[in-house]
Amino acid sequence: MTIKNIVHLPEPILRKKAKAVTEFNKELQTLIDDMFETMREAPGVGLAAPQIDLPLRLAVVEYLADEEAPEDEDSENPPKKKQYILINPEIVHASEEKVLGVEGCLSIPGILGEVERHEAIQVKGLNRHGKPVKFKVKGWTARIFQHEMDHLDGVLFTDKAVRVWQAKEEEE
Repeated sequence: MTIKNIVHLPEPILRKKAKAVTEFNKELQTLIDDMFETMREAPGVGLAAPQIDLPLRLAVVEYLADEEAPEDEDSENPPKKKQYILINPEIVHASEEKVLGVEGCLSIPGILGEVERHEAIQVKGLNRHGKPVKFKVKGWTARIFQHEMDHLDGVLFTDKAVRVWQAKEEEE
C-alpha cells in the first residue's frame, strides 16, 4: 500500500465538485486501500479523494467503535474499528435535529471549528464493488460522513463553522 500526499488549502481541487466514480476495477480497489492507509498515517477518521488530489466522489471513514477502548497495537484483542467506504454518496434523509460539534481537517492542519450538522442521516451510495448500499448513521458517524461528503462538493468545514480557532497542542 502507498501513503498518498494530502493536499492543503489553498489547493484548487479542494474547492471543486468531484466526478462520479464509474469504473470499479483493480486500480479503484488499490486506491481505496491506499486511502485507508493514508488516513491512518495522518492520523484521521475520514479522507475524501479530493484531499489526495483526485477529483472522485469517493471517501473512506474509520474510527474506533468504542472510543473509550485503548488503542494498544500489541494487545491480543485490538479494539474493533468501524470502517465505511462511500462511493458516489447522497444524503437521502436528514434529521431535523442539528447539533454543534468541533471539527478539524487533514487539509487544514492546526485549525478547529464548531460546525452545526444533522444529528442523523441516511446515505445511499455504492460499495467498493459497485453494489448499492445504504447507511443510517447518527452522532459522531453522521458528522464524519457529512464532513467527508462536503469535500466531494468542494465545501470545507470552515465554510460552515460558526466559530474557527487555531488548535492548541492538546486539542490536535
